[in-house]
Parts: sequence; structure tokens; C-alpha cells
Amino acid sequence: MAAIPSGVLGALDSTSDRAVFRQIADQLREAIDKGRFKEGAKLPSESELVEHYGVSRMTVRNALSVLQGEGLVHSEHGKGVFVRPRPPVRRLASDRFARRHRDQGKAAFTVEAEAAGSHPEVDSLEVKEERPTQDVSARLGGPRRVLARRRRYLLDGRPVEFATSYLPLDIARGTPIAEPNPGPGGIYARLEELGHRLDHFEEEIRARMPTPGEVKFLRLAAGVPVIHLIRTAFDTEGRPVEVCDTVMAADAYVLAYQLPAT
Repeated sequence: MAAIPSGVLGALDSTSDRAVFRQIADQLREAIDKGRFKEGAKLPSESELVEHYGVSRMTVRNALSVLQGEGLVHSEHGKGVFVRPRPPVRRLASDRFARRHRDQGKAAFTVEAEAAGSHPEVDSLEVKEERPTQDVSARLGGPRRVLARRRRYLLDGRPVEFATSYLPLDIARGTPIAEPNPGPGGIYARLEELGHRLDHFEEEIRARMPTPGEVKFLRLAAGVPVIHLIRTAFDTEGRPVEVCDTVMAADAYVLAYQLPAT
């Protein structure tokens, strides 16, 4: 068994009233924050931590459980506990729906994935007409039926996002928007071709813990929350033309905003 290098982790404070397992978690967290354990690095094994701190295996497991609950580390059965990578994708709200991307035939997710050096994919695609929820109907101005487009986004094979777009049927029915592949630039490019030039978007964002279904669908590790975003797109006439309900793995994204100073 290899000893933990000197200076990586400290010693326990026997005079502290803080629980021993929390002291160990504090020291491991500090080592991660200061880069002593890099992204993707394996933490010392349970046996190494037991020997280093002179505590029971259960105490070490409780400490590691704290870090897993915070989303800092994840365990791989039979391999150990590893530092979770930082979010690879930066979503810049003021740029991701810029018209120049649509003019180049690129949807927002493709642009962000390319900027991160990742390979984007879409699967679990479903397109159908349905009755909207009361909330979606109200956001779209009261339609009784909508076209719903559900899809899951992946980066380098890893699920990171699940989104559903709702569009009024009088706009979407019988158009490329109702096709599985709406074409270059995505549904926003098609909306503008149909005469609904986009003017602005409104977004509502909240963070929460995932539902069991979201954990399974996004393959989330223990302790990882989700970002729930609802976006409404408006055309230049002020009409809401799409509502997009999106759930994202919080460890896959950094949400960035540029705000005017006036």
C-alpha cells in the first residue's frame, strides 16, 4: 500500500468538536480545490486513508460520502473514487442564439459543443402533436394543441441535457419543424424562414435535485443536481412561437451571461 505524499493531506485536530469524518472530508475538499488532486484523478484508497488518519474504514467512507453528496467526486465500482471533471460546456446566453449561427446552419448546442472541443449528438427523438399543459399553453398564448419535439443531447457519448420544444400547430404543422430533422440551423432557422423573425428570448432558471427518471435518463451520479430552464421565444410581432423546457446536468455546464451596464 502506497503512502499518501507528504503535504497532500494534513492531520486531524483532536481538540476540534467537528466530527472526524467531516474533518477528513474538509481536507480532501481543500486538496481538490487547490489542485492537489486534479480533475479525473483517483483519490487515495480507503485503506490508504485509514492508515493516514488512523481511523476506521466506516469513518473514511462517511467522509467520501460527504464529497459524493456535494458532487465533487464519483465512485467507480472496483476502481475507486475519482475527482469529478469540471463543466466542459460554457453556455453564453447573449451569444448562443445569435442569428449568425443559424445563418451558418448551426444550432446552439452544436456551436457550444464545438467551442468545448466535444462531439455533439442527439438521440431519443420524439415529435408529435399533443395537448399542452396549462403552463405551456399560457406561455404560448392559449393554444389547445401543440407540436412537441423531445430530444436528448449528448457530448462525446455522455447524456447532458433533455429538452422539449412546444410550438403552436398553426405554425409548425406540415413544415420541416414537424420532421425528425428540421434541417440546418434547427427549428429557429425554420421559424424565421416561415416569417417569424426572432426578436428575443425569456428564460427562467432554477437549480434542483433531479427526479428518479432524470437520474436514469441523464445517467447522473449521486449528489449531482440539475438546472431546469424554461425558455420562451418571441418573434418581432411579440408573439410567443416556442417554449423550450430543458433539464441539464449541472456538472456539464457553466451558465454565463453578459449584462448591459446601462
